[in-house]
Amino acid sequence: MIDRIESGRGWRIMRWTATAGLLLIPAVAMRFTVEVRWSAADFAVMALPLAGAMGGYELLIRSGADGLYRAGAAITATGLFLLVWIAMAVGIVGDAGNAANLMFALVVATIVGGAIALRGSMTGMTHTLIAAAGVQLTLGIVALAGGMGREGAGWPDDVIALTGMFTACWLIAALAFRTAGRRA
Repeated sequence: MIDRIESGRGWRIMRWTATAGLLLIPAVAMRFTVEVRWSAADFAVMALPLAGAMGGYELLIRSGADGLYRAGAAITATGLFLLVWIAMAVGIVGDAGNAANLMFALVVATIVGGAIALRGSMTGMTHTLIAAAGVQLTLGIVALAGGMGREGAGWPDDVIALTGMFTACWLIAALAFRTAGRRA
């Protein structure tokens, strides 16, 4: 078993097992409380972004073995998962039903498109994530200036906090990729 973990295969199995384990949390909670009631569709909605984030991470780490590169990939994948999940589950702008949340697909498209077009290179990922931070910040400003989600109880604090959090996430990941590129 140690040989497989050292070669990377065991770590991959552990990552995917832990990811699948996240889906067990609501399944177990449903057995103990009436407050958690997920349908098959709820599990699918959670599974798709999880699988997408993990698949993206797996593809990115094939491009670089450096620890900082892997950290940048992990931050990016986690950030993408959280962005999609929050937008779908509770909403970044207003509630989950607010159509303005769909505009955050531009951030996802920027990152995924940049990673594919630039083949996950360290410099390419740095530029892609800086662009994603710019898109994220711009969308937050548009949401605030346009009063989008004003009907929400947390407006404008929720938009400001989540815009800041995701913008920082993309910039931290960009810094990790940039530093990894300078070491190479």
